[in-house]
Formats: sequence, structure tokens, C-alpha cells
Amino acid sequence: MIIGVPKEIKNKENRVGMVVAGVRALTQAGHKVIVQNTAGIGAGISDEDYKKAGATLVASPKDVYDRADMIIKVKEPLPEEYPYLRENQVLYTYLHLAADERLTKALMERKIVGIAYETIQTTDGSLPLLAPMSAVAGRMATQIGATYLQHDHGGKGLLLGGVAGVERGKVVILGGGVVGINAAKMAVGLGATVSILDVNFHRLEYLSDIFGNDVTTLYSNSEQIERVVTSADLVIGAVLVPGAKAPKLVTREMISKMQPGGVVVDVAVDQGGSVETCRPTSHEHPTYSVDGVVHYAVPNMPGAVPRTSTYALTNVTLKYALMIANMGWKDAVTRDEALRKGVNIFNGKVVYKQVADDLGLPCEPLKI
Repeated sequence: MIIGVPKEIKNKENRVGMVVAGVRALTQAGHKVIVQNTAGIGAGISDEDYKKAGATLVASPKDVYDRADMIIKVKEPLPEEYPYLRENQVLYTYLHLAADERLTKALMERKIVGIAYETIQTTDGSLPLLAPMSAVAGRMATQIGATYLQHDHGGKGLLLGGVAGVERGKVVILGGGVVGINAAKMAVGLGATVSILDVNFHRLEYLSDIFGNDVTTLYSNSEQIERVVTSADLVIGAVLVPGAKAPKLVTREMISKMQPGGVVVDVAVDQGGSVETCRPTSHEHPTYSVDGVVHYAVPNMPGAVPRTSTYALTNVTLKYALMIANMGWKDAVTRDEALRKGVNIFNGKVVYKQVADDLGLPCEPLKI
């Protein structure tokens, strides 16, 4: 199989879909890997590094897409990339289709095979290809929130951990999954007062066990959310429903009751966001203010730390890339149920029910 790795073009996105070890593993298995020039520079990988591992370097994205049977990326294609896609080409990347009808319809029209990292799900319910980026984004959320609480960044001028004789900052985390637990680790480490809300009582018990008295665990409902959000200094949206739009948990009215200079970081924005006042921003223009509250809602947060996030991501994506390359995608998804759940688009149809339901589109069961 010919595998293509184009350069990411999303704003300030410096991750790359494959590292040198991945190129070497695929070429040693008898496959050909085509990498666009400078695709890995942001992650600290040179063209020469790729060449030494056996990759073929090409100048343009069109060269990559025209020659490749499977495209391995990090982020979803942008509109300027849509024309490059062709029928039956495998696109293996984060897609987040439930919040993007335009992209979904473009992939349907191109009749590609869309395999989404974020919906590959093992029998225990975990999302192995989403987890490492969720960990990165969770840790970044607290780091970023602490920065924007500074007065010079539009915040109320608060140090999250405080100092002796001064009250600590209050951090509220909505969702106790991978994003939430990593955000909490950072917030606790900084010395903040931390609360985590979730609807899964067993998860709350687990969080209580590992954090002890460092974190307050709360069962999530609208009354509880309003109470803690309106008194918070930093609110982190960390809710995930696999493959689906994020539920809107924080209303505009709640935001209006927060103190001016408070900060909201919505990690769920790539799935539509869990805060009513949030809209996607970019690394170039990451924030805006609503009722005096700073909002940070960059969909590709891990792109700001590409060295860490590229390697963390490709540690888990390579396994399935090799399966697809070695067996062909049809045999691979037939043999591996987790990978099968990753197929979102096939033969011009949506085949992942949650995406179809959120977009109001028909869902056709995957038949291969």
C-alpha cells in the first residue's frame, strides 16, 4: 500500500501524522510512504530524517493525495484539501464530524473511506486514539487558564495557587474523563481549589480515591453546575460523548454571573463545545470576551506543543495504520471491532450512528 502524509494546514497546527519510527515500520513491512516536504518540521522531524527511514519526499499536497491509497493526518481536511480526496481513498485522522456538516457532506461526496481516530473504541469503552491528545489538552487547559487569569492577558489578576495569607483560585472542571483528570492533576499541582463534576458515580468514586481531599467531586446536574460555575475563577469544559456533539452544560446566563476577568477553557469545542458562549477560535487569535469573561476555545490545542503531542499520538495510531496497510481496510475492520467503530464514512454514506443523528442525516450500517 502507498501511505501519504501531508503537511497540516490548520492554523498553527505543527503536528504531523507520522514520525520516523512509523515510516520505518511501514516501509519494513513492504509499504511505500510519501511525505510532503517540511511536514514534520514543527515536531522536530526533518526531511532528511524521513528519507533515512525510507520515505519518499514530495513537494505539494496534491502529489501526496494523488499517489496515496491511505492518507494519515492529524486534523480533519480543510475546504482547500477537499478536491484532493478521491473515491475509495482511506482517510485516517481526527474527523469530529458531528460538529461539522460541511466536512461530512464533502467526504460523502468524495466517497472516501473516513476512519476517525476519535471513534475507535475498545470493548471496555475506552478511546485509545483520543486518550493521549485528551491528556495533552487537559494539562494545557489548566496551564492556559492560569495564564489568562493574569491581568496582562485580560484576566482578573489571580494566581491560581495563591500565596500564604491569600485565597487560592477556584477551578471547576466539567467532566471527569481523560481531559478532566489531567486538568485536575495540573490544577492540584498549582495549588488551586479544584472541583470536578460528572454524571458517572463510579467515576466520581475513582476520582475521589486518587485525589483524596485535594479535589471535591460533585454529581453533575444543572443546579450544581450553576452554583459552582458562577463562583469559579477558571472553568474547564472537559465533557465527551464519543462521536457526538458535546452537551451544552454552561449557559450564557451562568457566564454572565461569573466575576469579570474569569476564564473559560472549552476543550470540547471541536465537538461543538459544552459552554453556550463558546465558538471555535485559533492559536493566532485564541480568545475573546463575553460579559467580561475570557473565553479560550481553540479546537487543536495540542498543536501548540507539537513535539509532545505528535509522539503521544503516533504511539497509538501506528498499530491501526499497520493493520490497515497490511490487510487492507476491509479485512482490518472485519477482524478488529474497535477499528470498525472508527469508520464514519463509506460509499458516500454516514455509517456511524451518532454522527448521523447529530447532523440529521440517515445512517447506513457498514456493509463490506
